[in-house]
Amino acid sequence: MDTPVLEARAVQKHLRKAPRKVRLVADAVRGMSVDKAIKRLEFTKKASAEDVIKVIKSAAANLRDKFQEERFDNEDLVIKEIYVDEGVTLKRIQPAPMGRAHRINKRSCHITVKVAKRDQESVNE
Repeated sequence: MDTPVLEARAVQKHLRKAPRKVRLVADAVRGMSVDKAIKRLEFTKKASAEDVIKVIKSAAANLRDKFQEERFDNEDLVIKEIYVDEGVTLKRIQPAPMGRAHRINKRSCHITVKVAKRDQESVNE
């Protein structure tokens, strides 16, 4: 009998922030426990930290909703995967001198977070 894998994910799509900037925040909390990651991001001076916190909390809530018969605290959950993909790019035109035009790319991104229950082996370490 296989036991169910205790993990869930949450996805934030079409976030109007550049993926390069959001990846800096996501890389800072990869592999941490959910509680520790949220506390760290609350003191991060990046604008995208609030968006990453929101997705992490959503993934933790999805895990609690998926496995309602078990009790999970944020200390018991760990960020298994977190990655930021590039979304659609809105192309805009900025008028330039002498009748020219420069293109402005307004980038967006998708944040994906997978949380899982911490293994008992890693708790003892």
